[in-house]
Amino acid sequence: MPLARPLAFAALVALAPLAVAQPAIVYDMGGKFDKSFNEAAFRGAERWKKETGKSYLDFEIANEAQREQAMRRMAGRGANPVIGIGFSQASSIEKVSQEFPKQQFVVIDAVVNKPNVQSVVFKEHEGSFLVGMMAALASKTGKVGFVGGMDIPLIRRFQCGYEQGVRFANPKAEVFSAMTGTTPAAWSDPARGGELAKSQFAKGADVVFAAAGGTGVGVYQAAKDAGKLAIGVDSNQNHLHPGTMLTSMVKRVDNAVFEAANKSVPGLTALGLKEGGVDYALDQYNEKLVSAEMKKKVDAAKADIIAGKIKVADYMAENACKF
Repeated sequence: MPLARPLAFAALVALAPLAVAQPAIVYDMGGKFDKSFNEAAFRGAERWKKETGKSYLDFEIANEAQREQAMRRMAGRGANPVIGIGFSQASSIEKVSQEFPKQQFVVIDAVVNKPNVQSVVFKEHEGSFLVGMMAALASKTGKVGFVGGMDIPLIRRFQCGYEQGVRFANPKAEVFSAMTGTTPAAWSDPARGGELAKSQFAKGADVVFAAAGGTGVGVYQAAKDAGKLAIGVDSNQNHLHPGTMLTSMVKRVDNAVFEAANKSVPGLTALGLKEGGVDYALDQYNEKLVSAEMKKKVDAAKADIIAGKIKVADYMAENACKF
C-alpha cells in the first residue's frame, strides 16, 4: 500500500503539537516490527514515552525516496531531535540537518559530521566475537554458518567479528557465509533467509548466526525445523524459538534511542562491550543450551576484550577479514 503512506504521514504530522518539541523516529526498511533492529529502536522510544509521559512521532518508510521527505517533514513540524534509524538515513540527515541548523538530528549506525548531528555507532565486531565463540563451543560438527542481510561493510563487520570468535574457540572450525542480497529488500526476505540457512545445514553446519534484520526470522525457523541452532541479532530474539535459539547478539539500539530522545549530544558516540552497547543474551529461553563451561569461557573473553587483552579486528577500520 505505498500510495497510502504519504496520506498516513500527513495525518500523523498534523497531530503534532507545534508548541512542544517532540522526538521523531524514522525507521528504515523492514518495518517497525521486524523483531530486530527497527523494533529495538521502537522499544527505546516506547520506554522514553513511558518514563517521561510525553509523546513522540514516528514513521515507517515504504521506499527509499521517503527517507528525505520524512526527515524534512518531521523537522518542519519542530520535532527535536529527529532520529534516523539505520545507515541508509545518513545522506538524508546530512542534507536536512543543514536546512534546519537550530534543530538536533541523530543517526544510528552511521557517521554524519555536522554540528547539529549526533552519530551513534556500535562495535558489532565485539559482540559478534562472543556469539562466534558460543557457536564454535556449541557445535558438534565443527561447522557453523553466517547469513547476512544486505551486503554492506557494516554486515561484513558482524561476519568478521563472528569468524574471529569462532576460530578463537576452535581454530579448526569451518565457517560458511552468505549474504541475502545487495538491495534494502535483503532485510525483509525470510524465505530467502531460510533457504540460505538450509543450504548451510546441508553442508554440515549445526549453528547459524543471522545478521539480516527481518530476514533472520526465516533462518531461525529453518533451524527449528532442522533441529539445529540459530543465533539472533540486534534485539534479544531468544524467545522466538526456545530450545533452538542458542543466543542473540544484542545491540542496544533501544538504549541509544532512549538516551538521544532525552538529550542528543552532537558528535560521535561509539558503543561496544565496555559501554554496554553490545553483548550476548542469556535468559530463561536459552539457559539450557549454554553450559557453565561455555559461559565461563565467553565471559573470560568478554573481560579480556574490555581490558584490551584481546583485540577484535574491525572490518570497517582495518579490512581485517578477506571475503
